Amino acid sequence: MSELPIAPVGRIIKNAGAERVSADGSEALAALMEEYGTQMAREAIKLTRHAGRKTVKAVDIKMASEILK
Repeated sequence: MSELPIAPVGRIIKNAGAERVSADGSEALAALMEEYGTQMAREAIKLTRHAGRKTVKAVDIKMASEILK
């Protein structure tokens, strides 16, 4: 089960241009978003620790996204 709520994920799909979104479509995207988000968070934590900090900052997330491209 995903940590992300399904309704907002469905709205993301609709905002991207879909006319209709099924529950399993929203759940599938939520699962993928969670998987990618976890990978990004792990990378950001590595960068945070490398910088000698305990707090993950926006710059760590942005750098992690560049690394995971």
